Amino acid sequence: MASRSSANFFDLASVEILDIPQTPRALPRVMTVPGIISGGYGSNDGDSDSVSSACHERKIIVANMLPLHAQRDTAAEKWCFSLDEDSLLLQLKDGFSPETEVIYVGSLKVEVEPSEQEEVTQRLLEEFKCVPTFVPRDIQENFYHGFCKQQLWPLFHYMLPMCPDHGDRFDRQLWQAYVSANKLFADKVMEVVNPEDDYIWVQDYHLMVLPTFLRKRYHRVKLGFFLHSPFPSSEIYRTLPVRDEILKGLLNCDLIGFHTFDYARHFLSCCSRMLGLDYESKRGHIGLDYFGRTVYIKILPVGIHMGRLESVLNLSSTFAKAKEVQEQFKGMKVILGVDDMDIFKGISLKLLAFEHLLQQHEDLQGKLVLVQIVNPARSSGKDVQEAKRETYLTVDRINQIYGRSNYEPVILIDRPVARYEKTAYYAVADCCIVNAVRDGMNLVPYKYIVCRQGSLGLDEAMGIKADSPRTSMLVVSEFIGCSPSLSGAIRVNPWDIEAVAEALNWAITISDSEKVLRHEKHYRYVSSHDVAYWALSFMQDLERACKDHYSKRCWGIGLGLGFRVIALSPSFRKLSIDHIVSSYRRTQRRAIFLDYDGTVVPQSSMVKAPSAEVITLLNTLSNDPKNTVYIVSGRGRTSLSEWLAPCERLGIAAEHGYFIRESKTSDWESLASDLEWNEIVEPVMKLYTEATDGSYIETKESALVWHHHDADPDFGSCQAKELLDHLESVLANEPAVVKRGQHIVEIKPQGVTKGIVAEKVLSMMVDSGNPPDFVMCIGDDRSDEDMFESILSTVSSPSVTAAPDIFACTVGQKPSKAKYYLDDTADVLRLLGGLANASCPKPRHTAQFQLAFGSVI
Repeated sequence: MASRSSANFFDLASVEILDIPQTPRALPRVMTVPGIISGGYGSNDGDSDSVSSACHERKIIVANMLPLHAQRDTAAEKWCFSLDEDSLLLQLKDGFSPETEVIYVGSLKVEVEPSEQEEVTQRLLEEFKCVPTFVPRDIQENFYHGFCKQQLWPLFHYMLPMCPDHGDRFDRQLWQAYVSANKLFADKVMEVVNPEDDYIWVQDYHLMVLPTFLRKRYHRVKLGFFLHSPFPSSEIYRTLPVRDEILKGLLNCDLIGFHTFDYARHFLSCCSRMLGLDYESKRGHIGLDYFGRTVYIKILPVGIHMGRLESVLNLSSTFAKAKEVQEQFKGMKVILGVDDMDIFKGISLKLLAFEHLLQQHEDLQGKLVLVQIVNPARSSGKDVQEAKRETYLTVDRINQIYGRSNYEPVILIDRPVARYEKTAYYAVADCCIVNAVRDGMNLVPYKYIVCRQGSLGLDEAMGIKADSPRTSMLVVSEFIGCSPSLSGAIRVNPWDIEAVAEALNWAITISDSEKVLRHEKHYRYVSSHDVAYWALSFMQDLERACKDHYSKRCWGIGLGLGFRVIALSPSFRKLSIDHIVSSYRRTQRRAIFLDYDGTVVPQSSMVKAPSAEVITLLNTLSNDPKNTVYIVSGRGRTSLSEWLAPCERLGIAAEHGYFIRESKTSDWESLASDLEWNEIVEPVMKLYTEATDGSYIETKESALVWHHHDADPDFGSCQAKELLDHLESVLANEPAVVKRGQHIVEIKPQGVTKGIVAEKVLSMMVDSGNPPDFVMCIGDDRSDEDMFESILSTVSSPSVTAAPDIFACTVGQKPSKAKYYLDDTADVLRLLGGLANASCPKPRHTAQFQLAFGSVI
């Protein structure tokens, strides 16, 4: 079903989106004001979001599958639908207030004929608040079973396709299907969303580029994402050919959630290594600055639905089954495993550990049983078949060696197992083991703990006194998401067969008092951190992350899946050459401050000397008697003197203002003289340079700079933080300051900044009776922010009678104290050309300026 809100949207993807058949018409808009149904979607301009005024809160949950059961009644020739009470998507509603309307967007687990899709859509929206996304069969196959299950799923679980026999290689056609399916889901969201009011929460790795489509259409959309699988280390993730597109998709969210800090750390490392983004903790919350937007990171494992599990505990069928299982294994210790059949769940490793346990402890033979429940595989393929074959062979071998006529050490249950039956096994088991080699979360331990807590009816059926202490023991892999939250569990490396065997032995032989304490600790956590707590906590953080959406101007840049939104101050705008030239013409006392690298010379240029055009421009501006012009740079005075030698009347401030001269014939002045701290700093810096491959020290006359842009990004950043702390400690009583910049740590004298240069020059003009009536400052990096701030404070002082025209301008669209921006160095030179043409005396090569920079007069 096509969305009217997404016209011309197929040009967004960086790959060709597959041809998708469209259904007759879009969904009606959802009523937002009593008696009024909003119809149109407005323009495609991201700043003109649809106007709506929702009567109550709405949350839109987007996932691959809807929380519905669907079955075709062939006799009546109609579809029968019911809610899936076990679905996490349905259960998370408990975290929202009763007044909150929750709408679900996702696919059905069945295929609906095109002729029935419109009727089914209307019915599901009205009866279940569900909006189905109908993905054509061929795209669905390549999207879900192809890209999601054969490429993303193995990669996110640390499995690389090293050879064709183990994992499928990247297939561009499958990626196209993934993008196309994400586009279809985005269309459905746009049919029902009220972008100014609704919160959208996208679930899991199936929909990681969907946020880009939504952010493209609605720049201020309130958008969260939660990843339910592991996120691999950067060494694994960066092997993915479409790694940047997926990272940028996630960064188009306001809040990204992970189960563990490890997963979040890996994601942040990928952002750092591949996109050059830094992150910091802001009042306890981890935030990434992404083009003026702050993308927050949430770390919180999902929980279980206590009410749902407790209701199953009180079923009569559960009582009967628990009593039956208890009788079946009377006099034995029961170890329970419940796993999906796939290569990452470590079932065969678990069986080998159990076999080793029986071999090493003969007294346990006949007294210990492992019940392994195998859930149906979620995907097919040779890997699953191999895992299943190995499991059966291992079980048969163990049972043949250690089994007896009335005793099977391993009970393998490989069939659909009803919820009540699993609950009964949980309640009876003395120990539960989850031995996955990699898993996103895994809620089996949580369910086991709650079931071991029991209920009045279950206790009675099993002959347990109501006031008797409860026990449970867990052996969990250290590679699963729930492991950090279960501090009382025995954590194991699943690959270490002997260690797992000993952990199982310890779990069943540990004292009852110890079991009680561990159980109580776990139960307190699981019961208080349930799925409602998880949903509420995530949504509260999402609301906080979105609260400043309308305090900034937003506009989009980038093509295809590289699209992102820039969010900056409402007053921040591009500097108009006509506007500044007009002010320049009518003013008489002008102060002009220009940064060097990244401003008049491109940052990426290997040749750092200025071009002939730049020299001519600077000469023209500085020769105008109405102008005071300074180049203010972090570079050394020797280089600047040599490069700018043709500019006789140009002022230069080198090394951030430590050295300054008014013109070529003037002597250099120094703002500070005490550099004895150099003797303290240099040995410390050398120590870090030797320990950090790729780093080096730059020695200036006034400063020392430690560079680490060629070092490993993570290690270099870590070393830079440590060096910063170290130097701040040893220089506590010295007249020096330590600053960290982009890939550098710099130590320089106190009171030396570019801002001091601007302040000094402006004060000299005021003191000489020529207060400036025009001030322009252009720069591109953090050190130039000091100049912008200094200009504003100096010209607003009481000594300046009339406020001058101020043009503080940063190069590049980014958060800044400047009011204006120019896109790049070419823009800066065009602007300077305009000012040169308006200067007096006129430049000798006026035609050359007009040719190079365009006529602006």
